Amino acid sequence: MQVSRLFALVYALLEKGTMTASELSERLQVSVRTVYRDAEALSMAGIPIYMSRGRGGGIALLPEFSLDKAVLTEQEKSEVLSSLHALKKVAPDTSESALKKLGTLFNKPEADWLEVDFSAWSAPLGERERFALLKNAVLEKRVVSFLYVSNKGETLVRVVEPFKLCFRAQAWYLYGFCRARKACRFFKLRRMRELAVLNERFQRDSILSAKREDYAPSDLIEVTLQLAPQAASRVLEEFENAQQMEDGSFLVYFRMPHGEPLFQYVLSFGEQCEVLSPAQARQEIARRLKKMLERYE
Repeated sequence: MQVSRLFALVYALLEKGTMTASELSERLQVSVRTVYRDAEALSMAGIPIYMSRGRGGGIALLPEFSLDKAVLTEQEKSEVLSSLHALKKVAPDTSESALKKLGTLFNKPEADWLEVDFSAWSAPLGERERFALLKNAVLEKRVVSFLYVSNKGETLVRVVEPFKLCFRAQAWYLYGFCRARKACRFFKLRRMRELAVLNERFQRDSILSAKREDYAPSDLIEVTLQLAPQAASRVLEEFENAQQMEDGSFLVYFRMPHGEPLFQYVLSFGEQCEVLSPAQARQEIARRLKKMLERYE
């Protein structure tokens, strides 16, 4: 007798209420005789299951039966279901099954007050496949390897012990121990190519307790931008403490690594942006813009 089949029978009854032996037989892919035998085994094990004959009869659980007695509060149950509801956007196949089972066990309808969509407007092909591979690697503690394109445009082979998947700044990242750098790093999924999950398993755990700030870039600089009034929507979205000037423009302050990331970010504002400080960043951006202009002369 399979224990998983017995749980499947209980799940079915919690979800549907009363079911006939024929319905359970079709759902569980076993004979009607096996259904009756399983129901009897559950009853002997203390599960309040009963069978009734005649029109409208069938196999059912007592209405007050629940598998979650005093395990979670009502608020905690709702939070778990809401989290899984959001996770459906990432892994719809697995989370849909878990959401359905937990909703049934908690005797609560699916929480539907929260809508989360992690997909980008132009998400590249393969990102979902990479996410699924990395998720399994994290859970099974398997080492992964991939080609990775750095901020400098270099493509290098990385071998990583994966710890977790993180959603930061509108993109998915893998957080793990990079054997080449001998330190923890964040790797953007969209920059990965030729991802492979290796047979090798790793045991490293203690580093998970390290603070996220410990692995922040060390070359951050203080930047001040003046943004035109037309950039107001992005100012509201991207900056908490922007200062609006009399002419309607905005002064914004933030920290960012010097070099390519800063240049690309400033360039995304087009003519609506001016770098006020630091001086070296202003000079570097002016140099790059002149070099770009030469291509159009």
